[in-house]
Amino acid sequence: MALLEAPAPVQPVPDVQEDKPYRWRWAALSVVMAGSAMELLDSSVTSIAGPTMRADLGGGPGLIQWLTAAYTLAMVGGLLVGARLGDIFGRKRMFMLGAAGFTAASFVVAISQGAEAAVGGRILQGLFGAAMVPQVFALIKAMFPPAETQKAFGMAGPIMGVAAIGGPSLAGWLIGLDLFDSGWRMIFLINLPIGIVVLVLAAKLLPANEGDRSAKLDLVGAGLASLASVSLIYPLVQGREAGWPLWSFAMIVASLLLFAGFGVHQVRKARGGGDVLVKPSLFRKPAFNGGLVLGVLLMASMAGIGLIMTLHLQVGLGFTPMRAAVTMIPFAVAMGAAMGFLDKLARFGRKTLLAGALVNAAGVAIVLATVEIAGADLDWYHLIPGLMLAGVGSALFMGRYFDSVMQSVSPDEIGSASGTLSAVQQLGASFGIALLGTVFFDQFVGDLDSLLAATRVALGLTVAVLLAGFAVGFTLPKHSETSGTPTH
Repeated sequence: MALLEAPAPVQPVPDVQEDKPYRWRWAALSVVMAGSAMELLDSSVTSIAGPTMRADLGGGPGLIQWLTAAYTLAMVGGLLVGARLGDIFGRKRMFMLGAAGFTAASFVVAISQGAEAAVGGRILQGLFGAAMVPQVFALIKAMFPPAETQKAFGMAGPIMGVAAIGGPSLAGWLIGLDLFDSGWRMIFLINLPIGIVVLVLAAKLLPANEGDRSAKLDLVGAGLASLASVSLIYPLVQGREAGWPLWSFAMIVASLLLFAGFGVHQVRKARGGGDVLVKPSLFRKPAFNGGLVLGVLLMASMAGIGLIMTLHLQVGLGFTPMRAAVTMIPFAVAMGAAMGFLDKLARFGRKTLLAGALVNAAGVAIVLATVEIAGADLDWYHLIPGLMLAGVGSALFMGRYFDSVMQSVSPDEIGSASGTLSAVQQLGASFGIALLGTVFFDQFVGDLDSLLAATRVALGLTVAVLLAGFAVGFTLPKHSETSGTPTH
């Protein structure tokens, strides 16, 4: 899930398109936003569609987790690389390549006849999404003069936020409509006309730049980061089904060693004057390190809430996908509404983020109490108070997260820091889905008592993660200064 997409490393753009008509710039912005919204919608659709896809494609309970985790893991490995490729080959070229590949990968998922093919298609979606999304920031910088840049980002943020939180609702609606007897497949088929329109308009409207072919791509660093991420998530998802064999724990230990190896490699490469994916100087900043931990915790809780509610409602209580999607609408509406007030709360700095963590934890606790009290009689309207409170909390802490962390970063580190934060957020989402999904299925055996026990443990763990995020949030700077870096 790329809700907090950070700006990619940006080369200076001397040829801002100030000579273009005003309407042209906003039409070009719409094209960029359409491509980004397509990716954001698909990042979260399987949180609702997962049970239906598993019933049709076969596979174990872990398939529901993998349909989302595979996507976000591919994004983790690809974001840093995609941003760097934009520097080398040009932003427009990489945006169009990403959009074309994402559209094709969506078709692969839509026609898949087995679980392996669907997961493979999701991996391709994540990789091509990672090529497309990092180009958005630089393209907007190239299309708008400084006086209009912040206005452009002011419109872009809500669009991307609505796309991210609206994905599950769209998925439930499309499955319920069952257009042309397509079932869940229409969720991905709808990307075909959108992707084609984006490509046609992007070719005509987006500004071209050749990039810097002298820059180099750190393939070893990218490989180490990707392998470390997979080594952490894979055993969390598959270990339970396999009975937690020795290899599952060995992979988790190996992931920690690989992350350490990635850090050592970046330090050595930087000292030798080579091009790195992450500037080592960032890790000498306590606030930035705290921000990385916080990003994992926040995104783990965010992804976990959606997954656990889907499992409880669809797998446990037998809700249809559309009914489950309707149930989660209060969360999305509250989050979207609260985002409209974030600019007014910027002066409170990290206090807004800390308050958001507590409000979200309180909302999840109310959802848990509601689930316990209602039991088998739970209906969608019972969950409105808790979900709305959780939605407001999510907007407060996620909306202020990026700006708060970036206060500790110097101007020459912004590109590297933003790409790192994006990758860590995707890793956090994968970690939350893997961990909380595993906890749920470890308890649930098909009856109401085990369902309540599974949801109790999983949502209780989510509250604990949010409280841990509240504690880590004190490592961030107290005040958030206005900068040219937007928060999506």
